[in-house]
Amino acid sequence: MAPQLTLQAPLELPPQDVSDYLGRLWNGGEQDATSSGAATFSLLVWQPSWIEQHLVRLGRLDGPITGLEREELLQAARQAVPACGLPLSTSPLAPELAWQLGQLPGDQASEDLRGQYVDPAISLHQPRRLITLAPSLDHHQHLETLVAAYCPLPEDGPASSVCGDVVVMRGGMEALQRGLGMVNPLIPAELPCWVWWNGTLDEAPDVFEGISQAPRRLIIDTAIGTPARALDVLSQRAAAGQAISDLNWYRLSSWRENLAMVFDHPGRRDALAHVVQLDIDVQGHQPVQGLLMAAWIANRLGWSLESSNHCEGDGISASFRRPDGVAVQLRQMPVPVGDPSTHPGSIVGLRLVCRPEHRAPLCVILCGETGGCMRLEAGGMARMELVEQVVTSTIESAQREVSRTLRGGHDSTNPLLAACVPLASRLLPR
Repeated sequence: MAPQLTLQAPLELPPQDVSDYLGRLWNGGEQDATSSGAATFSLLVWQPSWIEQHLVRLGRLDGPITGLEREELLQAARQAVPACGLPLSTSPLAPELAWQLGQLPGDQASEDLRGQYVDPAISLHQPRRLITLAPSLDHHQHLETLVAAYCPLPEDGPASSVCGDVVVMRGGMEALQRGLGMVNPLIPAELPCWVWWNGTLDEAPDVFEGISQAPRRLIIDTAIGTPARALDVLSQRAAAGQAISDLNWYRLSSWRENLAMVFDHPGRRDALAHVVQLDIDVQGHQPVQGLLMAAWIANRLGWSLESSNHCEGDGISASFRRPDGVAVQLRQMPVPVGDPSTHPGSIVGLRLVCRPEHRAPLCVILCGETGGCMRLEAGGMARMELVEQVVTSTIESAQREVSRTLRGGHDSTNPLLAACVPLASRLLPR
């Protein structure tokens, strides 16, 4: 964490006293402070950390529980995948791993520090108030509320200009739902508020609806959970005009950039109007990232969707129509990988086949660093002009991904995402 001046160490308070206490804290009633709360933003975080809680409970990971994507957590999760009888290609943060871990006996206790540690990537933006909703494995646990206040010390300017506080609400799911009424009064109405749903959208729908309504800006991750639910939330909120960011979409940046650079070459630009086939390989059975990539390509090139169906092995096939009336075939396939990404459904490779008139066909293959593209390199490539590139992607913690979103200050949905997510939703066979 960045250097800071602690104004108030974590203090447990009755839930009904939190709002009044924070008001006195910044109005000078609790201390002789020259500081006031920073005029920045509030961040409300849903932080279940189910896999971390289970690994600590089972003695597979040392506590305390922090809610952070530390390397020790990812290593312990990868080791637990085969022990739970799951395929080795299962992502270490996949919801199915959390479910399988939940079936195993174990009751090792540990301190729960979720929400009490402000990750440096988040602290960098100096949030005025960080509120963490931390559901526990014990569904009957009563609601606990903790409050802390601190001032990160910037290199320039007085510390009083960036002071903030953290509020943690921890307890069983029922207790958290009953305590939602105290959340709204804690969020300063004059400041922007971000809601980071750091879990699957399938869980706690009442809590999600209760905290995520506009004008709050929403951050989700469509890589986890049921694809239909994730795409529906993304599509509906963007269509309603709410600012929504998808971490899964932002992970596609290097793929979109590399594909665009391939066709920056003057001799290849006209080939984009003559695409006949698009193949996408993704890790495992989470299709959303691949569908978002396909939808982006189709939207940019003006294709219209005619049909979408399941095909062998949980694959997806679709048919588009180009503006000139020629058909384009999409085939997205799940492939097993030996060292799966932290994020389920990450793209492994992409192949685009173009058949321009009066010249040799062009085949463009993009390969992920670890996955390789041998499957996409097979089948009739000998008579085509072949362009291959390796896409370099940096795997970052969720906290760093959210930090980039906060840095952008988005008060609206990314226009490219808003344009392609309805098509991605239609691509998913229902």
